[in-house]
Amino acid sequence: MVTRGFTGRPPKADVAARLPPGQYLTEDFPVLQLGPTPRVTEETWSFTLRDGPRPLKSWTWDEFARLPQTRWKGDIHCVTKWSKFDTAWAGVSFDDILADAGIEPPTDFTLFEGFDDYTTNVPVADLIGGRAMVATSYEGRPIPPDHGGPARLLVPHLYFWKSPKWVKGLRFTRKDEAGFWELRGYHMYGDPWREQRFTGD
Repeated sequence: MVTRGFTGRPPKADVAARLPPGQYLTEDFPVLQLGPTPRVTEETWSFTLRDGPRPLKSWTWDEFARLPQTRWKGDIHCVTKWSKFDTAWAGVSFDDILADAGIEPPTDFTLFEGFDDYTTNVPVADLIGGRAMVATSYEGRPIPPDHGGPARLLVPHLYFWKSPKWVKGLRFTRKDEAGFWELRGYHMYGDPWREQRFTGD
């Protein structure tokens, strides 16, 4: 017999409409990562675009901070099934990164890289048109190290493993290459509304 004590109360209609399938709402911001938090400071941080192994453009923290700033507020969704509403971020949109580099995307695919050697793939189409940013602040403050500071990728319409912490650059790839979790059975795309958690979903 299933009772309310085991299942919990269903969310209100306005909350349920914003929750992708299988998600629950949290007020916390859970910390999930592969290992220890890397020590990355504004002085040691840099961000580099590459076409395969070839560097295209690199920015120091001060150079990156001088680029146009974008703000975004909305919901984020973790593959571990929590969702957090109305999160507020600021940083540099991928469109402005490309504009400052003076390039058009040379391929349709990217592999993002973190200072912790984490990688994840994101199609270019999911980065341009205001859909993604390299975030440098959260809720009006510097991003805490445990949440990826000083800078992390933000691709809020995909599961949050596609928004790597401590991001240091991206590599344009000729094909859709799997990153860390994708090589271990996670979905290559990761749309929360289609519940694309694992290969085959």
